[in-house]
This record gives sequence, structure tokens and C-alpha cells, in this order.
Amino acid sequence: MLAERLRVNAQTPEAEVLRYAAHFLTRGSVIAIPTDTFYGLAADPFNLAAVDEIYRVKGRPETRALPILVNSLEQAVLLAREAPRKFLRLAQAFWPGGLTLVVNASQRIPLKVTAGTGRVALRWPNSEVVRKLIEEFEGPITGTSANISGFPSCSSAEQVMKQLGLRVPLVLDAGETGATLASTIVELNGDAWKVGREGAIPLAEIEKALR
Repeated sequence: MLAERLRVNAQTPEAEVLRYAAHFLTRGSVIAIPTDTFYGLAADPFNLAAVDEIYRVKGRPETRALPILVNSLEQAVLLAREAPRKFLRLAQAFWPGGLTLVVNASQRIPLKVTAGTGRVALRWPNSEVVRKLIEEFEGPITGTSANISGFPSCSSAEQVMKQLGLRVPLVLDAGETGATLASTIVELNGDAWKVGREGAIPLAEIEKALR
């Protein structure tokens, strides 16, 4: 069955649309949502059946960890085993925004979400839809890109429908995200750091913030 496609205002998302979407998450479904970079697949990271479903929807190998989206620094800190000083410095400089921080995961996070690595990728997107959906759902959500593994990331609901329209029950449509780059990924280990992927935030800006 083709996914239901529901319009949502990117700047002032309608409460009833978010409530409706949150019901899907509560039931363990995987849905597609707009973020400030590309469209993502949202699910409850603490529900292992929902996590399995993401891998099925994407056709993604389970050896790749799933990023988690948050809507506050406090929420992120709860999901990290410890938040190194550089974590806090980068989060304060670039969140909400296009930066994903990889740290040791707290024991609350299922090992499956970390693909057995014990490491978690956290991001607070600059997106009202994401912020309010997390608020409505009352917890963090997954944020892996809404595409079939190996296919291009989607910057519109149109593209999501083409790739995943038969694989997910709901697509929230906020139009074009306007993104051309995914988030920048910075991996932190104690005092050591490295860029896993340069994206929306240039390496030079990361270096400047850590000086």
C-alpha cells in the first residue's frame, strides 16, 4: 500500500499533524520526516522491532549504526556515556544545525542501534518539525536518511515517495528542504576527535570552534 502523504508547515508545524505522526512512532512504525538537511526515517530507537524495520525499509546492513535526533543538549547528554569537553563545545557552537557528534553510547541505548559498536551518533537538527515531533513523542527519534541504501538522499517528499512510498506508512511533506549536503560528522573519543564526513559545516569551522 502506498504511504499516506501529509502536508506539514516547516516553520509552524500543525499540532494535529505531529500528534498523528507521533502515534505511528508509539506503535513501532517507521515514518519519513523532513529535517534541516535531507528527509529522514523516524522511529523509536528503544523499540527493537522498530529498529529492525528501519533496516528492512532501507535495505541497509545492520553493521551500520543509526543516528539519533534530539531536541535539546540535555537529551543528548543523557544518551552519551560521557560528554567530552569537545562534545559540549561543538554542540554549543553548532546545535541546532547540521552537525552529528559520535560518542560512546549510554547503556540506555540498545546495542542494535549502535550496530554493536557501543557508539552513538547524535544530532539536534535546526528543524521545527523535528523539534516538535520529539516533544509530542516525548523522546528522541532515529534520524537515518530516508532513502534505500546506496540510492541518493531525498530533499523532497516527492523523492521519498518514489523510493520508499511502498515501504513506509506515512511521509510528512514539508516541501523541498533545500539541502545539498548531509550533516558533518565528528567522532569524539576522550580528547581525540576526527571528521568522519565533511558536510553542511566546513572542517575549518569545526577546527575554529575547537581552538
